[in-house]
Amino acid sequence: MNYFGFGWGDYVSVAEKRRRAEKKVAELKKKGWSIAPVTIKGRTIAASFWGQAWCSNLERYSDFETRLPRGRSYVRHGSVVDLQIAKGEVAALVSGSELYQIKIAVSPVAAKRWRAICRDCAGTIDSLVELLQGRLAKGVMDRVCREGDGLFPAPSEINLSCSCPDWADMCKHVAAALYGVGARLDENPQLLFVLRGVDETELLAGAGQDMARSKSPPGATKMLGDSDVAALFGLEMAETGNSDAAVPTVPKRKQHSKTSTRGKKPVVKKKTKAAKAGNSRRATRTKHQRKGIRSAAARKKRSKRGQRRRSAR
Repeated sequence: MNYFGFGWGDYVSVAEKRRRAEKKVAELKKKGWSIAPVTIKGRTIAASFWGQAWCSNLERYSDFETRLPRGRSYVRHGSVVDLQIAKGEVAALVSGSELYQIKIAVSPVAAKRWRAICRDCAGTIDSLVELLQGRLAKGVMDRVCREGDGLFPAPSEINLSCSCPDWADMCKHVAAALYGVGARLDENPQLLFVLRGVDETELLAGAGQDMARSKSPPGATKMLGDSDVAALFGLEMAETGNSDAAVPTVPKRKQHSKTSTRGKKPVVKKKTKAAKAGNSRRATRTKHQRKGIRSAAARKKRSKRGQRRRSAR
């Protein structure tokens, strides 16, 4: 059928499209290309939170709605034979009547916008695993997916190109590649943050900083009770009774002065020759003094004995 000089090619069945795609994949691998085809199992293109959110973001814009259905059909049939996601760019090979090259440029998230997302999500994301698995609170999910200032790009932030002869920016090959991104996020959700040029760990780091700023001053913090302290350190603490109950006194340990020699070996000072000589002289004088005292006492005793004898006569 031909209208105004434009025509459509012959109808190609789903099985034939799949066969052609598989043939292209085999040829590229044989040439040594490192390719990553998009494989869809069943009718569902994306099953994870991040993959579904990506596809839903595409479908919310009227700019894309006329070409997206053909893209869904292509990606389900395995026509996206290669899909590579890097910072700010998606490169794909889509099999049609020929093998078409697709380039999709995605603007990075503005710094102010990213800081606002981190601030609004502060204190709600406990771990990176929780973030990448999409196990988020509804408020966080709504904030991340919010139209206009969320993490997902708007049509004005996406620049599309395809090597096919279709004059439309959003051809079916480009639409297939965009849906392929949603399927790829099921396998590796971190690629979304790579594509948007942001670091997903800042959602966690920013949360900790904002929480620290919002805490009350140290004087107003809640004190730990005995039970809390016991649980914290694994101690068995006695239960506290009435305040009038006798409190057993614990004998205080004897405090030793800093100069105490308890537990220390006595220090023996070595004597010099002069000290030894002086000690010997002092010892000699003391010996003579002791003798003198004894001789004086003996004389006094003899004197008293002589007086008694004279008085007896």
